[in-house]
Amino acid sequence: MSFVPAGVLLRAAQSGGYAVGAFNFNNLEILQAIVRAAEAEKAPVILQATPGAIRYAGLDYLAALARAAAKNAAVPLALHLDHGTDPGLVEECVRAGFSSVMIDGSKLPLEKNIALTRQVLEVARRAGVSVEAELGRISGTEDEITVAEREALFTDPEEARFFVEQTGVDSLAVAVGTAHGVYRGEPRLDLERLSKIRELVPVPLVLHGSSGVPDDAIREAIARGVQKINIDTDIRLAFLGAVRQALTEKPGEIDPRKILSPAREAAVEVVRKKIRLFGSAGKAG
Repeated sequence: MSFVPAGVLLRAAQSGGYAVGAFNFNNLEILQAIVRAAEAEKAPVILQATPGAIRYAGLDYLAALARAAAKNAAVPLALHLDHGTDPGLVEECVRAGFSSVMIDGSKLPLEKNIALTRQVLEVARRAGVSVEAELGRISGTEDEITVAEREALFTDPEEARFFVEQTGVDSLAVAVGTAHGVYRGEPRLDLERLSKIRELVPVPLVLHGSSGVPDDAIREAIARGVQKINIDTDIRLAFLGAVRQALTEKPGEIDPRKILSPAREAAVEVVRKKIRLFGSAGKAG
């Protein structure tokens, strides 16, 4: 099986009223965990690699690992560049076989974000690759900003409508109160803003920074029109927690497989739970 454009998976989710999980990986074990969980739940998933993951593992290695997973996978998989900011890297990922890319111009003024997104769309369309863009800024959980400042970072619904009309992007990541990293308190999503964006924007919506968001808030976000949900930190926490436990129980262990195997299984369980939460279990057909 080859990679599926993420746009195909997200349009099906939009019609079916569920969300597709987009799970970050940067090594073999986490990739295996995501695919095993997807197959166990009979769910489509999006495999994501950030520029940081690419710097760590190498683009060729990550792409080859993902292709090996897709070759025998029993469920549809997309391979996606997460938070790409450099059009050059986007082009490299397209050439490497990614079926989806994100161009993140959210820190730019609106018109420059539109121009950057159009530039990437021109390259991606020729290769049949889906494009995700971002409008509004999703902060880090350690950012020291006030409530008013945080509100100013949120996606403006009318700007979202204009942005999608001007670009024709396949999906749009919106800022409605999530953040990247480990939350210090309970995140509060601006669900009314999300509903307004959904009314004005026809393309699938993406929720970044979703690790640590309460399940009820995730369900409500899906009900209000989110079709792609990004998860990274929750996987890392489970994976590293299992590594620490293995090293504590057997401090003399020198076989990495015996340390990483339980970590992989811990990651499988996290991904399976998220898939069920998103409503995508059983949607692989």
